[in-house]
Amino acid sequence: MNAQRIEGRVALVTGANRGLGRALTEALLARGARKVYAAARDLDMLRDLHDERVVPLQLDVTNPDHVAAVAETAPDVELLFSNAGVQLAIGIAGDGVIDQARREMEVNYFGPLRLLQQLAPALARSGGAIVAVGSTAGLTAVPAIATYSASKAALHSLTQTARALLTPAGTSVFGVYPGPIDTDMTRGVALPKTSAGDVAAAILDGVEAGQEDIFPDLFSAGFGQQFESSPKTSERQFAAVTPAALFGAAA
Repeated sequence: MNAQRIEGRVALVTGANRGLGRALTEALLARGARKVYAAARDLDMLRDLHDERVVPLQLDVTNPDHVAAVAETAPDVELLFSNAGVQLAIGIAGDGVIDQARREMEVNYFGPLRLLQQLAPALARSGGAIVAVGSTAGLTAVPAIATYSASKAALHSLTQTARALLTPAGTSVFGVYPGPIDTDMTRGVALPKTSAGDVAAAILDGVEAGQEDIFPDLFSAGFGQQFESSPKTSERQFAAVTPAALFGAAA
């Protein structure tokens, strides 16, 4: 895997309005990125990004027209941070789970696939990189958030496929597998969480070091070591995580 420098490069971050996406945007600017396309569904959520290097883009990754328009607007992108994601359903029971699961798959899997299709030519021209923000829950399923795990497992498979298909053309493909991050999406999660800023910094460290699988926090680093040595042990441990253990009293 080729190491990718940040300084002087052009990046695009999806889900840049808050959480890890905002932290990645700020970290890229701090490391000297020449331009950062900050993409979000609601442009109003990007108005407080005052750095002149920031180019706000309206992007709903589930909307094919939006994705095609971004490819037209950002032909110079060199580093794609495919970060936008949602977690909606708990377990697999209940009338609304199928619709929630469909939404998770649309955002967490089909969104990155659309971006990959549209931006792969530009990334190949620049010798750039795709950074796919997955989850430890995509490597070993967490039954309490089964459909989210499934969507992130699909993204993990897509990341591996992209690496096989695009690396020969000169595009680096990084998979990111964080544990719980302290963001709005995990507000109800009862487990210890790492700050978005610390995770963003570790992701960029991994990209600059050419580390194709990035475990950017203490939880995921420990998980990564265990997963490599015994996937079955990881599976059993995650299977024991109940909704009450994950979400506390809210479950």
